[in-house]
Amino acid sequence: MDTTSPAHGPAPSPPPPTRAVDPNAPEHNERHPARPHTPRTHAALRWLPTTCLAAFTVTVLIHYGVSVTDLTRFTAYLLLGLTLPGTLLIRVTYRGERTLAEELALGTALGYALEALTYIAARTTATPLLVLAWPLATYALFLAVPRLRKHWTGRPHPPAPTWWSWSLALTTAYLTALGVARFFRGHALTWPTLATSSVDMPFHLALIGEVKHHMPPMVPMVSGEPLLYHWFVYAHFAASSWITGIEPLILLFRLGMLPMLAALLILLAMIARRVTGSRAAALLAITGTVFMTAPNLYLGVNIGTFTWRGFQSWTGPTQTFGALLFAPIVLLLVDLLEGRRRGAGRWLLLGIFLVAVMGAKATHLPPLAVGLIAVAGAGLIRRRRPPWQVLAALGMTAGCFLYAQFVLFGGARQGMMVDPLSMLRRAWGELTGDAGAVEPHPASVLGVTVLYVLCLAVTWCGILGLLVRPRLLLRPAVILLLGMGAACVAAVLLLGHPHLGQLYFFGASYPYLMIVAAYGLVVAVRRARMSLRTVACAVGAGVVIACLIRMICDVRAPLSPGEPDIALYLPYAALLGVAVLAAVALIATGHGSLRAWVFLLVAFAAVGAPAAWCARVLSVTDNVPAARAFGEVDSVAPQDIPEGALEAGRWLRAHSDPDDLVATNTHCRWGYENPCDSRQFWVAALSERRVLAEGWTYTSTNMGRWRPGQLPERLPFWDGERLRSNDLAFQAPSADVMRHLRERYGVRWLFADERHVGPGSEIGDFAELRFRSGDYALYRLQDGPAGIR
Repeated sequence: MDTTSPAHGPAPSPPPPTRAVDPNAPEHNERHPARPHTPRTHAALRWLPTTCLAAFTVTVLIHYGVSVTDLTRFTAYLLLGLTLPGTLLIRVTYRGERTLAEELALGTALGYALEALTYIAARTTATPLLVLAWPLATYALFLAVPRLRKHWTGRPHPPAPTWWSWSLALTTAYLTALGVARFFRGHALTWPTLATSSVDMPFHLALIGEVKHHMPPMVPMVSGEPLLYHWFVYAHFAASSWITGIEPLILLFRLGMLPMLAALLILLAMIARRVTGSRAAALLAITGTVFMTAPNLYLGVNIGTFTWRGFQSWTGPTQTFGALLFAPIVLLLVDLLEGRRRGAGRWLLLGIFLVAVMGAKATHLPPLAVGLIAVAGAGLIRRRRPPWQVLAALGMTAGCFLYAQFVLFGGARQGMMVDPLSMLRRAWGELTGDAGAVEPHPASVLGVTVLYVLCLAVTWCGILGLLVRPRLLLRPAVILLLGMGAACVAAVLLLGHPHLGQLYFFGASYPYLMIVAAYGLVVAVRRARMSLRTVACAVGAGVVIACLIRMICDVRAPLSPGEPDIALYLPYAALLGVAVLAAVALIATGHGSLRAWVFLLVAFAAVGAPAAWCARVLSVTDNVPAARAFGEVDSVAPQDIPEGALEAGRWLRAHSDPDDLVATNTHCRWGYENPCDSRQFWVAALSERRVLAEGWTYTSTNMGRWRPGQLPERLPFWDGERLRSNDLAFQAPSADVMRHLRERYGVRWLFADERHVGPGSEIGDFAELRFRSGDYALYRLQDGPAGIR
């Protein structure tokens, strides 16, 4: 065809030269890329979301007890000690266009990883402040080397659309509000309210004190026990405490989690845009990750079958820290698998983050290995040759996991074992109201398993949207994320743990499953050319279906006494029936067009929205602290909380050597002495000192002897001789008892709860009283024939 003929008008002028598209540019494959920055764009408006978020966060922290001084120190440490040096290194090793927020999030994650690894070496040499060597060396290098100086300013960043910036800022603000509702309101910084914190918080606090003063770390609550646990997050907290001088309590309970959550949210959004090629799909994925739950079609509250442990758990800092360090691994692998720009720098970053995740939360590594195996198998089938880069990444992953399991964690299973459907047996008890009372019939377990799988299928049904373009299912990035998700679901179903620790596998994968589900929904909606109004109608239909089923079936969980178990299946049978009837109607009436099927898919993807609204939104605005409703705070009667524990612990920390060993007569949680719940960690937590025998539940020895049907917190201490020698010092003190403690075990201090000492016991006759506060007294043992000076 002659385009210069009069019928077609004059030939168009050649287009102006354009720069080559960087395949790493976040907007290169979007349908509607953001408009380029113009001088008319007001800088204040672009920074308004960040400014509002910062103001909200500062207000919340100050209201909940953080001083302006501590907040200023922490902010300066975060920016100058982690984010800025990490960002400089990212600019050298990880080229490509990205927004400023994405670059800072990557830099912060790298800063966390390098800080934890550097602190281990610094603490090993007894010079913890040597952890500052890596940011200072980074600054010196980027100032001294001419080729690196340009990275202080970096290349111009493409501006993010205003709606995108506000979306991320509001989602981060929601996570902060969630922290207020579920955590801050139930976790005070002062005694005695501090004692009502979640049972795991003193455990985390004690490990921060241990890593702050010792390397390699041991279990501080039971001297001599190796710490075979994911402890790199405590290295970060210890380093930040050394650098800033801020109390570990403030870091753990208030400051430390917020930047992790913000950086993780941005990185997940970055991965979602890489995979989906769309900010709209990425926002859907992030919204689903933060808000979505499985569809709960029962009336009342149920916290078993329909929830999973997410990355936004304030009581699980290891999970959040591990998820943050794992996100760059997924991002780097997506770039590798999709053929984006490669280089030695990216492999170096991949190695650093794999090593960091190895000690931060190694549960991320087995699902990653399964995902890489799936990618390698698909690549081998398609290309008839081994995908060497994928195999190299798989080898690095396997090496880190094996080192973690058999060296770092000493092969300890920490209560994890192969116990198929153990979580579903527990879920059956919660749903029927017979938790732990009766062993469910195999048919009941099978039924609850079907319900659980159906809930997951509804939650992730958006993945089916990729069937409208089947070749997308063969994308290596999609195979990787689906392989990871399948491995995590399998782990949840096949493994058992006394405290549902297998759900941490699910927490490692569900954000990435949500990315694929959002990708499928957006692809299907676009392929069907559905308008926004039609999509909104489909979502509304799904919400109405869920609400109607709940009201009509009128099943409340847990079931009332005498109510038949078959009632549990009624709402989900109704949901399945609606799905079948809708599909049959589409086929029978001849309206089974692509648009109609996609409408149905979107509707069922929205069935979980009412449950998500109740669990994720209403819980934040509830007048009752939501932490108690979700089991994140254990009730302790006020009369059970001793006075003076915080003051005694702080005095001992200030007047003793970090290597001093302490004995205490507190082994059981206050208010849970009969039978004894050995999850008592406050002496080690408040004093930052090792204890001869305080609480032993989470030690590898105790968890290793746990068997199904038992509670690990109820198991007796395995070293009866040690416990008897310990308790005699408080129940029947004598010179021989004190000498035995000092010479046999190396005890230097007695941390005595005087409410529980033996009648007529005069500990002061055989040890030197050094401090008394409320119900607690501190005694010092000295070398000598009588055990005192």
